[in-house]
Amino acid sequence: MIGAVLFDLDGTFADTAPDLGAAVNRMRADRGLSPVPLSETRRVTSLGARGLLGAGFGIGPDHPDYPAMREEFLDLYRRNLCIHSTPFPGMAELVDRLEAAGLCWGIVTNKSEQLALPLLLQLGYAERAGCLIGGDTTAHMKPHPAPLLAGAAAIGVPPSRCAYVGDDERDIIAGRAAGMTTIAVRFGYLNGSKPEDWGADHVVDTALDIFGLVT
Repeated sequence: MIGAVLFDLDGTFADTAPDLGAAVNRMRADRGLSPVPLSETRRVTSLGARGLLGAGFGIGPDHPDYPAMREEFLDLYRRNLCIHSTPFPGMAELVDRLEAAGLCWGIVTNKSEQLALPLLLQLGYAERAGCLIGGDTTAHMKPHPAPLLAGAAAIGVPPSRCAYVGDDERDIIAGRAAGMTTIAVRFGYLNGSKPEDWGADHVVDTALDIFGLVT
C-alpha cells in the first residue's frame, strides 16, 4: 500500500512557467529584444535556467556568457517568484484528499531550496508538505535517486511505499531507481517527449487521477 506521495515541483505540483518565462523576457527586453512566446519557454521549464536561457538566447552552459546570464536570470526570478504561478488544476483538491485519507505528501525537486521554499510558502503549502527536498539538499540531483530517498527518510515512509509523481523522464528514472511507484503526468512540461515512453508505472491526464492510484 502507498503511504506517501512525493511530487516534483515545476510542471507537476505547480505551473511556474509564466514567472520563469517572464524572467527570460525581462532579460530580452533589457537587451532590446522582443519577447519569446510562453509556448517556447514553457516546454523546457523543467530544465531550469539551462533550458530557459537556451530557449531565450540560444546558449548553453558551455557559452562564456552563461554563468553571468544564469545569475541575472535567477536574480530576476527570485524577485518575482510567485506572480502568476499556481498549483495545477485539481492539485489543491488532490492534496486535501490525500491529507483526509491520512497520506503524507511532500516535494522533491531539482529547484534549489532557496527558491523552492519561498515559492511553496507563497503558494500556501510549505507548512503542509511533509518534506521539501531541493536540488541542493543532497549531493546529487535527479535522475539520481538520492533526493527521493532523502524525501522518504524525511517523512518516515519506506521508499517501497512511496509514489513519485513527475513530468520529466528523469523523474521516472529517479523514482524507479529509488524503488518507488512512479506516476507520469501528461499535463506537465514534458521537455518535448512522451510520458508513455518513460517506463512509468502509471500515466495520468489530471491531478485528481492520481488519488485513485494511491488509495
